[in-house]
Amino acid sequence: MAQRKKEHGSESSLFAPRPPLAERLRPRSFSEFLGQSHLLGKDRLLSRIVSQKKLPSLILWGPPGCGKTTLARLLAKEIGARLITLSAVDSGVKDLRKVIEEARRMATLGHKTVLFIDEIHRFNKAQQDFLLPYVESGLVTLIGATTENPSFEVIAPLLSRCKILVLKPLSSEDIRKLLERALSDPERGYGRENIEVEPKALDLLAQAAEGDARVALNMLETLVESTLPREDGSRRIGVLDLERVFLEKPLRYDKSGEEHYNLISAFHKSLRGSDPDAALYWLARMLEAGEDPLYIARRIVVAASEDVGNADPMALVVAVSAKEAYEFLGSPEGELALAQAAVYVACAPKSNAVYRGLSAARTDARRHGALPVPMHLRNPVTALMRALGYGRGYKYAHDFPEGFVEQQYLPDELRDRRYYRPTNRGFEKTIRERLLKWWRGKKG
Repeated sequence: MAQRKKEHGSESSLFAPRPPLAERLRPRSFSEFLGQSHLLGKDRLLSRIVSQKKLPSLILWGPPGCGKTTLARLLAKEIGARLITLSAVDSGVKDLRKVIEEARRMATLGHKTVLFIDEIHRFNKAQQDFLLPYVESGLVTLIGATTENPSFEVIAPLLSRCKILVLKPLSSEDIRKLLERALSDPERGYGRENIEVEPKALDLLAQAAEGDARVALNMLETLVESTLPREDGSRRIGVLDLERVFLEKPLRYDKSGEEHYNLISAFHKSLRGSDPDAALYWLARMLEAGEDPLYIARRIVVAASEDVGNADPMALVVAVSAKEAYEFLGSPEGELALAQAAVYVACAPKSNAVYRGLSAARTDARRHGALPVPMHLRNPVTALMRALGYGRGYKYAHDFPEGFVEQQYLPDELRDRRYYRPTNRGFEKTIRERLLKWWRGKKG
């Protein structure tokens, strides 16, 4: 039985599956590395690091498939350091302790240790705290990779001990070069096979990858493997094969990450900027990516109040109604109500006078503390209060023509303050004219 197991193991090793194309094509040197010219160009930061053989701790922040893991491997190789790789998804303090013990042992032999932590944003505070003294002392050189904004996810003390490098998605041109390399490389790619890909198909593949090298190579591999060879053993891949093989690629989005904030920010700014087309586009992007429609509805309500305000009071009514309509209908029908509200808010006249007024009033409330309510505005609910003068001299507005009488409503210290200054836009023009007519002391 033992002999059979040994033979079976040997047979398995002989016929082990070939690594995926994306792994086989991983650059073995910086000469093969594509993209990130802002870091690797002449006299750029990483180029200087490579030439000087002095590697600081780094946080590599960029989208999937832009080369973070490859960069870590190449940098460790360039400085002659031993690379230890951990994934924050399935590692903890126990694993980090083992790494530190190994780093100490290697240091006594004169060897450097580079610790690469993939998805470092998934480490909790305690795990990140554990790394601090060893990164600071230089026992390990840390390279963390993250797709999330490190200022949100990595603790400040660790950030201060690392250089933050922002990696960009690969350009379509770089992706196309990578695909051509995969087709021509006889050792790691398909160079020994007779495979022809239409130039238009390559262009579409490069665009569809959205800057992600791994996605591009995975798509090419799927195309090759799913295309039957012709009688002479050759394979020809065209545009129709792309349509045959691939389902729609999900839009890159993380509802808890930076892209979430980027898209909602673009949406709100489009509403504020009175661009209904941009508002609809960003709305569609978020809906297609799976954003919570009620989160979007809340943002429309915010914009209706903050950016439209009393220039068109109906904007708030429409926005709240859209939120209620979505709760009643759900998706997909309720999404139309969100689109209707977004277009209404984008097209409405704009005023942030209420927003600015509340901000100014809050500032005074904090600055001046609990100023006493003027006596004539106090409610004399007991005989003692009436005897002390509560309510004395108060003028009841409905006893006067037009239901208005000019009197002081602010504390003495703030009696001349003006917080709400309506604009001349939309319905606020009517409000402004009304206030100027009533309040002689508030003109100008």
